[in-house]
Amino acid sequence: MDHPLPQLNQLFDYRIPPELLDRVEPGCRVSVRFSNRKLKGTVLAVRDHADFAGTILPILDVIPPGPVLTAEVAELAQRIADRYAGNLADVLRLALPERKIRVEKEPPGERLPVTAPKLAHWNRYNAGEAFLRALRDGKAPRIVWNALPGEDWAARLAEAAAVAAAAGRGALLVVPDQYDVERLDRALTAVLGPDRHVTLANAMGPTPRYRSFLKALRGEVRIVAGTQVAMFAPVADLGLVAVWDDGDKNLVSLHAPHPHAREVLLTRAELTGAACVIGGFARTAQAQLLVETGWAVSAAGRRDALRAAAPRVVPIGDDADLKIDPSSSTARLPSVAWDAARKALAADRPVLLQVPRRGYVPAVSCQRCRTRALCPECTGPLRLTGPRRPPVCTWCGRVDEPHRCAECGSDRIRAVVIGAARTAEEIASAFPGVEVVESNASERLDAIPAGARVVVSTPGVEPAAPGGYGAVLLLDTWAQLTRAELTASEEALRIWMNAVALCAPGGTAVVTADGGLPVVQALIRWDAAWFAGQELADRAELGFPPVMRFAALTGLNGEAEKLAADLPLDVEVIGPIPVDEQHERVLLRVRRRDGAALAATLAKATAERAGAKAEQVRVQIDPREIA
Repeated sequence: MDHPLPQLNQLFDYRIPPELLDRVEPGCRVSVRFSNRKLKGTVLAVRDHADFAGTILPILDVIPPGPVLTAEVAELAQRIADRYAGNLADVLRLALPERKIRVEKEPPGERLPVTAPKLAHWNRYNAGEAFLRALRDGKAPRIVWNALPGEDWAARLAEAAAVAAAAGRGALLVVPDQYDVERLDRALTAVLGPDRHVTLANAMGPTPRYRSFLKALRGEVRIVAGTQVAMFAPVADLGLVAVWDDGDKNLVSLHAPHPHAREVLLTRAELTGAACVIGGFARTAQAQLLVETGWAVSAAGRRDALRAAAPRVVPIGDDADLKIDPSSSTARLPSVAWDAARKALAADRPVLLQVPRRGYVPAVSCQRCRTRALCPECTGPLRLTGPRRPPVCTWCGRVDEPHRCAECGSDRIRAVVIGAARTAEEIASAFPGVEVVESNASERLDAIPAGARVVVSTPGVEPAAPGGYGAVLLLDTWAQLTRAELTASEEALRIWMNAVALCAPGGTAVVTADGGLPVVQALIRWDAAWFAGQELADRAELGFPPVMRFAALTGLNGEAEKLAADLPLDVEVIGPIPVDEQHERVLLRVRRRDGAALAATLAKATAERAGAKAEQVRVQIDPREIA
């Protein structure tokens, strides 16, 4: 039943009237009467008897175009709902796009053949050839793939998908955002030819998305690529699932029950016997667990290939650097970074600067007493939006003019964090005549504009340069490393490796962090597997994910704690943790093997509370704040 109430998370029996006998099939959408309301539902099975002993209402109508939910996706949706303590209706809402009648009237197309491509580039990885041979033979190999610097990852995934399609099986490729979808779309067209795959993403709009969904459902194409909305795509004879950059937060659905695309695809691989690729320049602790438990094989670059592709990665604070420039360990742009930028520009190669924060000066403090500058109206943090402009509140937008420190009364302020806009201004002043451009989430550059030689970018939106950057400078690394999150170091390495991967072979990447840090060592050696192993071991010792399973309960003060206390399961309760004045958060921790039992218990408890009309508590399995 298409209804969000937890107490309705169950199957209901309806009678098929004689006039609909030929139209009602498993997987079709129907209209039914429920509690004097007309609701939509999805038929999961057709049987000759009912479990319900009371009066059985008839199905009112069948919604065209017929079955839209395959048996495989139906079972997958149920497993994901169970894993995340969610409603099946919510998961089906993620799996089935909005209907567009005009698209249903379009004539179906013909499936075009796919030929296997040349695969020489996969030879650079220690398990690459074996993986593709097994995939070609219809087996189910599974790899955790760490790409070499400068690798055209989209082309490699397209080649793997072509191997699966040439062997008569389907492929499903999931990437973090629309930019990655467009890159993968171009690679698939180049490898497969036109009209042999479809893409699925929210940015497409509902009509093109529904058209792509129907093409996959009808078997007109074997290959589907898209963002996390494609993870339930109805690909027939699924032979390969792949997810790129699985540490990216965009792969977590924004809609309940908030499944992660990686977990959905791993479940699909188990259900269908499909091959699996978990790829990225970096590696998450979750992916490392797959390797250490034997579920997947590690596929990393061969040593000779790494030497040929990797740039030179330079940290700061080495003894040699301190002799030349004693301030190099504290300067925002140490001399080694300036030298790398000058050499790249002299060689007519572009330079990339990665800055953690966008804006001009995102945070300011008092020049005299160093107290954080806050809005006198709402106590929100103040920021600067440009040169010679008064501070502005980040929360309410109030202009604080004239500004006075609440502690000492001083009217002078200093920057706590330098944003990308201010950095671009400083670089333009340091290199007169050199065009500097900025790329951020709201104004993303897909490619470097003609004439631009320096790019200042926030993480995740760095444009690629033809032939690679001559120098990549990673600034303000403390902003990533000091974040109060379990995944701070892992996330820092991920965004650094994604940026350094854009550097040309033989170029220089400068990371403004101490070279003795394990995360910096992993970047220097381009050894994400080693760092992921260290992270996994540390988390196992401390009892954190992915070795342990967590659930977060959020509700009014006292409600989350009460729900946790009433659970008939041996769980460790952490908290309560205040969220605001009225709400609190409780964390539940269990052993990984008890994760399914915890999810089932929480789903039952939530339904019982809803039936009793008690205050609702939001349940989230594997919360990102922990996992």
